[in-house]
Amino acid sequence: MVAVAGLILSALLRPLLLWNYAQVFTASCPMPWAIVAMTSPSRIRKTSEMTKILTSLAAVFAIGVSVTATVAFAETPDTDNQIMVFKTPWCGCCQAWVEAMEKAGYDVETKDVEDLTPIKMQAGVPGGLEACHTAMIGGERKYVLEGHVPVEAVEKLMTERPDIRGVSTPGMPMGSLGMGDDPEAIYAVYAFTGRAGEAPAVFFEAGKQ
Repeated sequence: MVAVAGLILSALLRPLLLWNYAQVFTASCPMPWAIVAMTSPSRIRKTSEMTKILTSLAAVFAIGVSVTATVAFAETPDTDNQIMVFKTPWCGCCQAWVEAMEKAGYDVETKDVEDLTPIKMQAGVPGGLEACHTAMIGGERKYVLEGHVPVEAVEKLMTERPDIRGVSTPGMPMGSLGMGDDPEAIYAVYAFTGRAGEAPAVFFEAGKQ
């Protein structure tokens, strides 16, 4: 029984001890078939300290990501005609959407970032509605514009001013604004509130208006 207990203890401890700081030492009992597993206390203390350090580093990283997104969103637009766009430096269709919005009369500023994940999290974009860029529009009442939202949907949003978090054109629909600009392209723009239990709803249907 001692041998079995020792082997079970060893099997449970090994996955939890990082970089082999705690090695299981074995010693032979008077009877050759009995093995007792012993763990070095000093090595366990080292492992505990290392675990604390790694946990602290993970917490610092999480805070850094949150602060980065918060600082970025602090630079949001001041008027209903201004749009702040967060995109990756290499996204050509994102830039095409920016230029189309500028052509429509909007004052657009862009911020290039390599990882949009914290931005989308801060904006409250649902996972199923994510697209290649995230934008903010509005003065006192701000809205999120996710992806290739057409000008008509933006105008509808700013005219009606619904009680929502923003609108999204998920993915990159062919023919959407910045993706070929086909006026006959059919795709949906969804509204999302950011409130628990409320599913996204169709806000605008391009090609069917």
